[in-house]
This record gives sequence, structure tokens and C-alpha cells, in this order.
Amino acid sequence: MKNNLIKGERKNIKDIFRRIIKRDFSGNTGLVIKNSLYQFSTNLVTKIGSLIFMIFLARMLMPELFGLYSLALSTILIFVAFSELGIPHTLIRFVSKKFGKNKNPKSYVVYLAKLKLFLTFVSMLILIISAKFISENYYQKPIFLALIAGLLFILFVAFAGFLQAILIASNNFKGIFYREIVFQIIRLTIIPLLILFSLKQFFSDEFLLFFIILFLSFSYLISSIFLLFFSKNKLKYLTEKKKEISFLEKKKVNKFMLPISATVVTAAFFGYIDMIMLGRFVLPEYIAYYRVALIFALTLIPLITFSTVLLPIFSKLKNKQLERGFKKSISITFSLSLILALFVFLLSPFIINIIYGKDYANSINILRFFSLLLIIVPLASIYESYFTAKGKPIIIAKLLIISVIINVILNFLAIFLLIDYGNLSVVYGVAGATIISRYFYMFGLILMKRRIK
Repeated sequence: MKNNLIKGERKNIKDIFRRIIKRDFSGNTGLVIKNSLYQFSTNLVTKIGSLIFMIFLARMLMPELFGLYSLALSTILIFVAFSELGIPHTLIRFVSKKFGKNKNPKSYVVYLAKLKLFLTFVSMLILIISAKFISENYYQKPIFLALIAGLLFILFVAFAGFLQAILIASNNFKGIFYREIVFQIIRLTIIPLLILFSLKQFFSDEFLLFFIILFLSFSYLISSIFLLFFSKNKLKYLTEKKKEISFLEKKKVNKFMLPISATVVTAAFFGYIDMIMLGRFVLPEYIAYYRVALIFALTLIPLITFSTVLLPIFSKLKNKQLERGFKKSISITFSLSLILALFVFLLSPFIINIIYGKDYANSINILRFFSLLLIIVPLASIYESYFTAKGKPIIIAKLLIISVIINVILNFLAIFLLIDYGNLSVVYGVAGATIISRYFYMFGLILMKRRIK
């Protein structure tokens, strides 16, 4: 049995390389390979650029200020999740289905765009009302102005995300790749110059964080405008006159989007509940130690994750074709995940000391903890694409809610039991809580997949 699996995996890999060399991208398999190449290239640019950007910020801002920046950005990203509420996933599923039937999906795009705009402004309103309470009463840290700058961040990220979802739905990943290059160039040019200028002008830490978030927001806007012009030929169908979306179609969209929305919001808390709790109980520099390790691990994950490519493909497949595509994706991703996790675990001291500097030495063992995430997070993303394509996002939502509850309970226990032993002990405890809850979520997905089958 094991030998047959190994032979089958080797055959799959050889077939992939053969298609790439011959530029044979025919059929669903060819489309997955082509889009995977673009997504891999995009992820490579994203992660290299993000890593360089984070290294620069970590080294220039030092642990205390970098911890405040990480806390502010994590908080803003929760509001970004509220502005989405599953709209990109819903758009990809329904628009890709329309394309699969050679029909114009403009009515879906317009309807979802209106919802997106409404949710974006509601999220911005909630943030501006709560920013002072969050910064001064809950965190008790000087990030108020950074949260105010987050208003534009929410708006411009919403625009970028919606435009990318439209292009993903039409299996157009080329423009997204070039847009990412533009974004990284802008970000890596403007913000370092801003920090150097601010340091010379002796700006306060709070003003410096404000300007970093503000210029980061404009980086999203400029690169998204580039993407819009680059891909305008692919969006011509949006200029055609089409009838309004019907009541029945709206009902189907809303029915699908409701559990997806619950999933997105819950996933946002799942991803940032650790920062929210650390921000309340530990000093900023310990937030930085935690965040540096987590960011590095998460930076590597998209290099072996192809869920963005798989969702529009899975949406078109049914029954045995879907199962075969799912199994191939899992087998390849699992092999890459194990290799990458071992690499990070063994080289954690080298990674932290050389890349971030000795000021972040406390992050070494935290990164070793987070190497375990490299095994299961990529696999979980494939399961999520599978359930979404099957029209069962409610399964993801339920498991995420349970996992978040487990995570919160474990975080409280870690903080309550370890706070007397120092801030670093609390950070270790929260890291352990994050890993345990993530593994619970992964095993839950596996069990639910077997039940459906």
C-alpha cells in the first residue's frame, strides 16, 4: 500500500514537471499547474518582500516599538475581516461557476460590490468609535493614532481584495503577480525612507506608527490602481449591460455567504486572539518576540499552499474528479510541509540571530514551537477549499468557533498560571495554546471529511 502511494506521488510529480517543460496547460490539471506557478511566484515575491520589510522594521524599530506596531496592525486586521465577511470567497465561487457555464457574472459582481462597500464603511465607523477605548483602556499602550490611520488601511485593503477576488474567479493570476511586485517595491521604498526621515525629525513613537500604517495603506492603493489598469481587458464583461441579480440568486448568495462570514470573523479572532490577549498582559517587547517568530513561520506557509488556486478549480469539479484532485493536493502538500517544518526547527537559532539580530534571541524557542504549524496549516487550507467548493462552509465555521473557544480558554489558563513566572513564560504558554487549538481544528476537518464521504 505504502509503495503504491509513493509510486503514485512520483508519477504525479513527474507529470507536473513534464507539463511545465512542454508548457502543456490543457485541461483542469494544466490550469491548476499554470495558476499554481503564478501563485507560487506571487507568494515568493510576497514572502520575500514581507520578510525584508519585517526585518527592516524589527531592526530599526527595536523590540518595544516593533511590538507596538505589530499590536496595532493585528487589531486593524480584525476590522479588515469584518469588512470582508466572506465576500471574496462567495464572489470566487459564484463568478467562477458562471464562467464555467460561459455566462456573464456581472450581476453577482455588482451585488457583492455593494455589500462590500457597505461593510467597509461600517467597519471604519466601528474602529473610529472604539479606537480610544482599545488603545487607552484595554491595551493601555500608545497606538491610538496608528488605529486612526487604520481607517484608510481598511478602505484600500478592501478595494485590493475585491479586485483580486474578481480576477481569481476568472482564473487570471498573472495580473495579481505583477501587482504584488509593484506593491512590494513601493512598500520597501517609501516606508524605510519615512522611518529614516522620522528618526531625524525626532517624531514621537505614536506619530511614527501613525505614518507607517498610513503609508502602508497608500502602498495598497497605488498597487491596486496598477492592477486595475493592467487587467482592464479581463474586466470588459463588467461594462456590458446585464439584468439585475434575481431574488432567488440573492437568496443563494446570502445563504452561502452567511456561514462563510461566520468563518471569516471567527478565523480573524483565531488568528489574532493571541495578540489581543498578549497586548493586554505583557510588555511590548515580548509581543515583538512572539510576533517575529510567528510571522516568520506564517511567511513560509503560502510557499507550499495552493488553496487560492484550488478553490475556483474545486468549484467546477464533482464527485470522483474532486476527490482525486483533493488527494493529489494533500499528498504533495504534506511532503513539502514536513521538510519545511524540520528545516525551521533545526535552524531556528541561525534564523533569529542572523536575520533579526541578537535583540530577538528570546524568539528562538518560540519559533521552534511554531515550526509545528508548518505541518498542519497548509493542509487545513486545502480542506477549507474542499468544503467551500462542496458548498459546506458551515462545517468550517463550526470547527473554527469551537477552536477559538478552546484557544481563548487555553490562553487564559496560560496567562493565569504563568504570569507570576514572567512575561516570557506567558508568551510560551500562549504559543502552546495557539498550536494546540490549530491541531484540534485540523483533526476536526479530517473527521468531518470522513463523515461526508
